[in-house]
Amino acid sequence: MNSASRPVRFLKGHGTENDFVILPDADGILELPAAAVARLCDRRAGIGGDGLLRVVRSAAHPEARAMAGEAEWFMDYRNSDGSVAEMCGNGVRVFARYLQRSGLAGDGVLPVATRAGVREVRVSGEGDLSVGMGSARLPDGPGESVTVRVGDRSWPARHVGMGNPHAVAFVDDLSDAGPLLAPPVVEPAAAYPQGANVEFVVDRGPGHVAMRVHERGSGETRSCGTGACAVMVAAARRAGADPAADGQPLTWTVDVPGGRLLITEAADGRITMTGPAVIVAEGTLDPDWFR
Repeated sequence: MNSASRPVRFLKGHGTENDFVILPDADGILELPAAAVARLCDRRAGIGGDGLLRVVRSAAHPEARAMAGEAEWFMDYRNSDGSVAEMCGNGVRVFARYLQRSGLAGDGVLPVATRAGVREVRVSGEGDLSVGMGSARLPDGPGESVTVRVGDRSWPARHVGMGNPHAVAFVDDLSDAGPLLAPPVVEPAAAYPQGANVEFVVDRGPGHVAMRVHERGSGETRSCGTGACAVMVAAARRAGADPAADGQPLTWTVDVPGGRLLITEAADGRITMTGPAVIVAEGTLDPDWFR
C-alpha cells in the first residue's frame, strides 16, 4: 500500500454471500502486494472477504488501457490469498452496484473491463443485476474430460472455461465432497496449468441444479458466479441441450449455499447471469495497519 498518511476508504459487499472488500482507487495509486490483499481478506485479522475488488479507471491501469475506449472502469480482482484472477461473476455485479451507489454510473448497461475482457452489467434500481458473461469454452481433446478427487473418492468432471478455468463434477449428494478444507485434486494437471475452480453439482429438477464450489485461491465459498455459469453449461450438455445447435435458448436455476442465480444461454452461445448485489458497509483503513 502507498505510504501516504491519509486513511484509505473501503466498502464491503456480497453477491449471494460471495463477499468482497471494495477499494475505490480511481487513479490507480494504491500499491496492493499479495500480502496486503491477504491481510485485508483475513476474516479475523482484517476486514474479511472471499476476494478484493479494486475500482480503477481503465485508462489508469496498464492491464486495462486497451479497453478504456469500451469501459471507463476496470475491476482489478484478487483472490483472498492475494493472487490475481481473470474474472469473478458475483464480483462484477457488486462492482457495478458500487459504481451505481457512488453516482459513478446510472441505470442501464454498464461496461466493465476485466482481465477476461469487457463484461456488460445491466443495472436497474435496487433489484437484481444481470451481467453478460460471454460464451463458455469447452476444450476438445484430452482437456474435455477430467477427474476430480477428494480423499479416496473421485468423479469424472467437465472442463469448462468462463474466462477462468472450471472443473464441474456431478455427485449424488453435495456432502460427498467432504469439508473441502483443501483444494480437490484435478487430473490431468496439464489441463489446468493455472489451477482450477472445482464445482460439485446435484440435480434438483428439470433445469434446476445445486452446487458447492472450491475456488482457486479462496477455498470453499458461498457462491461463485462464473462457476454457476460453468455448471449450467455442463448440466445442459449432460441433458443433451445445446442452444447453439438447436437454436433454443435455455434458462437454468443454480442454487448456491448463499442463494440463487439464474443463468441463461442464448442461441448464439452468450451467457447471462442474474442475481443480487449488496453493499453492506463502508469505512476507512488506518494506513499504519499496513506497516
